[in-house]
Amino acid sequence: QLQASGGGLVQAGGSLRLSCAASGLSFSNNVMGWFRQAPGKEREFVAAISWNGGRADYADSLKGRFTISRDNAKNTVWLQMNSLKPEDTAVYYCAASSTALIRVRTEDYPYWGQGTLVTVSS
Repeated sequence: QLQASGGGLVQAGGSLRLSCAASGLSFSNNVMGWFRQAPGKEREFVAAISWNGGRADYADSLKGRFTISRDNAKNTVWLQMNSLKPEDTAVYYCAASSTALIRVRTEDYPYWGQGTLVTVSS
């Protein structure tokens, strides 16, 4: 089970930190990812981090503003979002994949959290 939290309403230029707590899976053996889905749009890749945190990948448009991190001792992955823009408004989902390599496709992640809503006002 993946439980995402930390969403909310923030003004443009502000920051939010999303958290995702995992239970019932071998967290340290999973690549963890964040995806988002804006109203009327498909779910898209945001960021992912390798099992040991040694590597992270980001959507090109988000590099430099978002940072993914994890703590295997706490079974938690975070997404730090800075300089938020109205176009970042979406439901953000955490996901887990028991693969060796970082994946960016939704279909590569069998485990999903319930999502947390981020709204960025202009």
